[in-house]
Amino acid sequence: MKEKKQLVVETVLNKMFEIAGHDIRYNDILGRTDKWYQQYTMSTAQNEEWKQWGIEYVAKQLRISKGLAKKEVDMIDFMWGLKIHNFQTNLK
Repeated sequence: MKEKKQLVVETVLNKMFEIAGHDIRYNDILGRTDKWYQQYTMSTAQNEEWKQWGIEYVAKQLRISKGLAKKEVDMIDFMWGLKIHNFQTNLK
């Protein structure tokens, strides 16, 4: 089960980079000790799209409820998720 869960995490992270429009993969960041996660961002909408996709994918692959899958994806986001940029306009 541990190997399958690792593969699921890798796939979810690769999808995060894809949705955010970054040409990078899990294997590119594996073992990096710098603050690579500060180099890449995603929008709130991209984050929501990624999380929704991730919940469906994790639930199906690990055969768990969507509630548990949401917790898994939230943990992945907390640990490795990209910084969210929010462009605010018309602030005066």
